[in-house]
Amino acid sequence: MTATVDVRSAPARTALDARPLTCSIGAEVHGVDLAEVARDDSRFAELRALLLEHKVLFFREQDMTRGEHVALAERFGSLEDHPVVGSDPDHPGLVRIYKDLDSPPERFENAYHCDATWRENPPMGAVLRCIEGPAVGGDTMWVNMALAYERLPEHVKERIAGLRARHSIESTFGARMPIEERLALKERFPDAEHPVVRTHPETGEKILFVNSFTTHITNFHTAENVRCGIDYAPGAGELLRYLQSQATIPEYQVRWRWTPNSVAIWDNRSTQHYAVQDYWPAVRKMERAGIVGDRPF
Repeated sequence: MTATVDVRSAPARTALDARPLTCSIGAEVHGVDLAEVARDDSRFAELRALLLEHKVLFFREQDMTRGEHVALAERFGSLEDHPVVGSDPDHPGLVRIYKDLDSPPERFENAYHCDATWRENPPMGAVLRCIEGPAVGGDTMWVNMALAYERLPEHVKERIAGLRARHSIESTFGARMPIEERLALKERFPDAEHPVVRTHPETGEKILFVNSFTTHITNFHTAENVRCGIDYAPGAGELLRYLQSQATIPEYQVRWRWTPNSVAIWDNRSTQHYAVQDYWPAVRKMERAGIVGDRPF
């Protein structure tokens, strides 16, 4: 007599539940454990596709260990240290951004910026988790810089095509240092030069790629652009300030209110962000894993 075997197929797994937060950028993903996503190839592929679509993803109630945080970020690529902030000694690449009464907010984060564009190869993205935050305040905003480029007037797009600009750690993180330390920092990280409009290596989108680390346009002073000195100074600087100001347009933004164990993952190539520093003397403790990127083109 042959035994009957009851074979039951596993239920089909649903796609990740990503709900857009604005018309232009950002989605909150519900019902997912990021520590498990890091261990599942197909789930991680879904996550990466959603990131390319929405540019920043948000998650609540992610009670991860530091090791799991690093493991998730490393699925995107190698992690990088920060020359000023430094990493957790037990988890290289995991930067502690702790603000409390002994470490009040420093005026680096509350400017529209892409992380570390002063590197020749700026980060491709980051995974940021809230450890502790104020009851209210301390939000972060992200901006869709592909949309910012798309909506520029055509004559501006024509004017900036082919322009390049410098990005500096010396004039930002280095500004508070004694001159010897500042010059040593610049020696380690000379100003990087990037295109004003970069191309996303995965989506092909054109992205407006100037931010608060950008100091000046390097190839503006040509016969086509400059009749006399005023066309260059302040002309080039005024053009740069206009381009930088595009990140402040609310229609391109999403704003996220942090809670403990909430997480944001963003594409640093196509976004800028701004950490609102309205909460001191309340405590805000964040941990970020930055992912090594490619050279913009």
